[in-house]
Amino acid sequence: MAGEKLTKRVVDALKAPEPSKVGVKVRESFRWDRELRGFGVQVMPSGLKSFVIQYRTPEGRPRRVVIGRYGLMTVEEARIIAHEKLVAVSKGIDPVADEAKAARLLTVAEICDWYIVEAETGRILGRRRRAIKASTLAMDRSRIEAHIKPLLGRRQIGSLKLGDIEGAQADIAAGKTSKARVGSRGGATTGGEGVAARTISTLHAIFEHAVRLGRIEANPAKGVRKLAAQPRERRLSRAEIERLGKTLRAVAEEGENPTGLAAIRFLLLTGFRRMEGLGLQRAWLDEEEEAIRFPDTKSGAQTRVIGRAAIELLLGQPKTKSPYFFPADWGGGHFVGVVRVLDRVCEKARLADITPHTLRHTFASLAGDLGFSELTIAALLGHSARGVTQRYIHIDEALRMTADRVAAEMAGILDGRATPARTSGDRAERRLEAAIS
Repeated sequence: MAGEKLTKRVVDALKAPEPSKVGVKVRESFRWDRELRGFGVQVMPSGLKSFVIQYRTPEGRPRRVVIGRYGLMTVEEARIIAHEKLVAVSKGIDPVADEAKAARLLTVAEICDWYIVEAETGRILGRRRRAIKASTLAMDRSRIEAHIKPLLGRRQIGSLKLGDIEGAQADIAAGKTSKARVGSRGGATTGGEGVAARTISTLHAIFEHAVRLGRIEANPAKGVRKLAAQPRERRLSRAEIERLGKTLRAVAEEGENPTGLAAIRFLLLTGFRRMEGLGLQRAWLDEEEEAIRFPDTKSGAQTRVIGRAAIELLLGQPKTKSPYFFPADWGGGHFVGVVRVLDRVCEKARLADITPHTLRHTFASLAGDLGFSELTIAALLGHSARGVTQRYIHIDEALRMTADRVAAEMAGILDGRATPARTSGDRAERRLEAAIS
């Protein structure tokens, strides 16, 4: 029934429907606008509220269509859209049918551009129903521009088949879209099975968002078989760590970027992900607790313990006006050139196939060599927001001792003071396992 004019106050006051009898399935409820006939709000049992229009097609079939979710769209924005569609209905036009036809003509490039714009404004939600992170969007944009658009950008979505998408995946894996780095800034565009699988995952997710928000009718990538990339197994041996440390000292005397060298050493001492280390802010360091309090990470907000050797490295960084421990050479951001510095250092040290992820893997492997369990190592690496440090607050002291042990061992090898690998009889490990059990 039509009631009063829909306003923010009216919509906010709407309650989720409740069953009138025990055992009766709860259905959605509706509140219709008094002034614009056919415009209303749908309230689901979950409390979710969406704007809808209701009309009859030129053939006389009743149709009810969701035009937007309340919260992502205001009442007045929804009223404007509803008015446009209902005017079209009065002229004998079915707006949904026209939009479906237009959606079939959309190209992959157009839907990718739509996704970036919508995600940047927060209208598309990602994991944990939160706005997609800027770092994730940057990676998505890179995959779109480097791989998706060159191979599929001009294709109409309605004409895409699974074979087309899997063919694009094969082309990426074979290096068809690879490009060398141009100039002194930016990175190279690489191929390979891992890049191909992640790119197709991104494309699949973009199509899913477009289906859910009514931009296209179906996901043409649904059911695609993604390549199973081989996991990276590269780690530095103790001898290679020692050689890397010797080279770090040598290139420092030759004038290599000191921020980049410090960042490399820090990643080895902590096992942090590349951007976790480079983007580390001074305000996040809790020196007393020997921990970094990340407001956000790949796995959400986290408290990550680090060894004393890593803390001393951070405190030894030159203090500037920048909020970052590893500030950029120019501008207000943080340092980003660690890959190029690492490449130069490893070339001089004659170490092949080394990336920042290799440093993270090396930290984890050294912890394993010292006898620490997978559960302990996972906590040090921050693999999950529901990990050890979040569930077992009483083992923080044991984790601090573990982080100290691994960082001290890594520092000793880097500085040429290598010691034989120890076993799991360590007191910190025993305390940790006892606390968990």
